[in-house]
Amino acid sequence: MIGVQRSDVLIIGGGLMGTTAAFFLRQQHGLSVTLLERELIGRQASGTNFGNVRRQGRDLAQMPLANRARAVWGRVKELLGEDLEFKPYGHLRVCYTDGQAAILEQHARDARPLGLELELFSAEALRKRWGIFSNEVVAGSLSPIDGHANPRLAGPAFGRAARRAGAAIHEHSEVAHIERDGADFVAHTTDGRRFRAAQLLVTSGAWSGQFAASFGEPVPLEARGPQMGVTEPLPYAIGPSIGVSTPIETEGLYWRQIERGNIVFGGGLKGPALADQIRAYVKPDNVLRQLREMRRFVPAFEQVQLLRVWSGIEGYTADWAPVLGPSARIPGLHYAFGFNGEGFAISPGVGEVMAELLATGQTSTPIAPFAIARFA
Repeated sequence: MIGVQRSDVLIIGGGLMGTTAAFFLRQQHGLSVTLLERELIGRQASGTNFGNVRRQGRDLAQMPLANRARAVWGRVKELLGEDLEFKPYGHLRVCYTDGQAAILEQHARDARPLGLELELFSAEALRKRWGIFSNEVVAGSLSPIDGHANPRLAGPAFGRAARRAGAAIHEHSEVAHIERDGADFVAHTTDGRRFRAAQLLVTSGAWSGQFAASFGEPVPLEARGPQMGVTEPLPYAIGPSIGVSTPIETEGLYWRQIERGNIVFGGGLKGPALADQIRAYVKPDNVLRQLREMRRFVPAFEQVQLLRVWSGIEGYTADWAPVLGPSARIPGLHYAFGFNGEGFAISPGVGEVMAELLATGQTSTPIAPFAIARFA
């Protein structure tokens, strides 16, 4: 019989939400932590997303969390001792209609009291400053200290830092089921190991719904696949990550240029993702649509060559808000999932908040709008 391994907190899922929580539980609170990941750390949504570190364009209820996350991003290199390629070069949203320009202006007014200062641009001012946009672009909004980072580096780096801080990180450790034993949670892995803790944090992305349901708290959760691509290197010309603000899904596009010159892009329609098969797909017609939208957005992209496309598996809730915080039914049980393709930017804030909540029973950042009880 394999012995039971015990810790203060057990985390299921090794994406950015799980690894950042594990790191801050050790680094700030000194609790013992075990993290179980079915595959490799940061392999799913945490490693296949766009890499935006943005606050503008978010639901205002997320702004305190996003501000907290941005503060962590600003010191992430000294925290981890590793470079996640975080570039605070700004986040720019542009639009094609006067109606959407009015929405950008309203968002700037609404976000200012919450600590986000946005700079508004006319079409002429955009072209004067950056000189790349087509005549269809009529206005823009810049968040000057947002930016972007490398999602392929972030999850593994937080995992390594958590391990150096004393967390037990177990990859290739699929959880078959979790049971209550007295006041404790006991996770059984498919290879026969058992892990026990008084507190449990479920951060397993698109697969979290099955764990929540097993505790009597089902959440409507849909798996979708982002449609991502990268071009050949071009002369380095622009620092901010850039997105189109539009209510029309087929117009959706975002892109950033990395310092090697390549354009990383995504946005718009999602592709098929099958959580049970751990497979996500890129649809060729989506890629062709994105390339058309890139040329519409920036005429200089007319001849750019595509190098590679990819997707991943993201979890989407029915109301497009995450599930974050304690269980409504079971003491010691906590959740952080359902980030609807917008989790990368706020992940360090989520990890810090969840660590604070697990260690002290409360958090200084408001998360009540994200309670799982709303689905009861």
